[in-house]
Amino acid sequence: MQAPNAVSGRFFEGLIKRAAALPPIKMGVVHPCDAPSLAGALAARDLGLIIPVLIGPRSKIEAVAMAGGVSLAGVEIVDAPHSHAAAEAAVALARHCKLDALKKGSLHTGELMEAVVDKQHGLRTDRRMSHVFVLDVKTYPKPLLITDAAINIAPTLDEKRDIVRNAIDLAHALGIERPKVALLSAVEEVEAKIPSTIDAAALCKMADRGQILGAELDGPLAFDNAISREAAATKGIRSTVAGDADILVAPELDAGNILAKQLVFLGGAETAGLALGARTPIVLTSRADDIRARAASCALAQIFAHWRHPAN
Repeated sequence: MQAPNAVSGRFFEGLIKRAAALPPIKMGVVHPCDAPSLAGALAARDLGLIIPVLIGPRSKIEAVAMAGGVSLAGVEIVDAPHSHAAAEAAVALARHCKLDALKKGSLHTGELMEAVVDKQHGLRTDRRMSHVFVLDVKTYPKPLLITDAAINIAPTLDEKRDIVRNAIDLAHALGIERPKVALLSAVEEVEAKIPSTIDAAALCKMADRGQILGAELDGPLAFDNAISREAAATKGIRSTVAGDADILVAPELDAGNILAKQLVFLGGAETAGLALGARTPIVLTSRADDIRARAASCALAQIFAHWRHPAN
């Protein structure tokens, strides 16, 4: 997801340079049967971020490469007859520790995730899976993480706890030692008629009781109070999080998706993203993502994989 004519931010330049200094990870690219998904994987390889394993119909993958004038010399291809079989094959390889991460190609997200969440053969853990966008917003002084805008439609309180924990893990992997987590709603006061305010208050108490570790939480907070010190001061909000958030937790998917996309397409933000909570990180690229956004998402996956398993 990349806005037309958006100016590339310095954060992602630094992110890719940092990732390039690490050993590349082995990434399964699932059904890369169109030009953008294949080009994105090869670009990430050329930057030293990943060793791609292309999983899908060999004839289609080779035809896309030939049409684009790119060479697949030295690139491993796992032949699978169609997208569903490619998803199953990729998940099986990851389950047996033969891949460090997965990347969606030209199949639907639901098709890949169906294989990932399969109870017997998938990549489930005790965590609820969720997606985290990392945005470089030109008008904000630091990277901004937004979750969940891609997987959980109407998360329960327990699911929100895992959504928060996944985002905290990614922030730690990026070097944010104690991220500030803003739990978003329409207002900054607890209102019985607005369930998201009650969830936000409960999540803060979970943090107080040690059920969520490694971050500062505050909420409910309206969006302006989360990212603007002036707005928070006007409302009389005393908080270390308000006006200085690292992570924005949306009350549900619609709100998170709209927020992330308006920052990109109206605010000129640059973005990458990662799905977490499975055995391996998963890059869920959008058809609107350009090559740089795809490469930055691979860099996120590489950095996260090395953070979780430092010996790799």
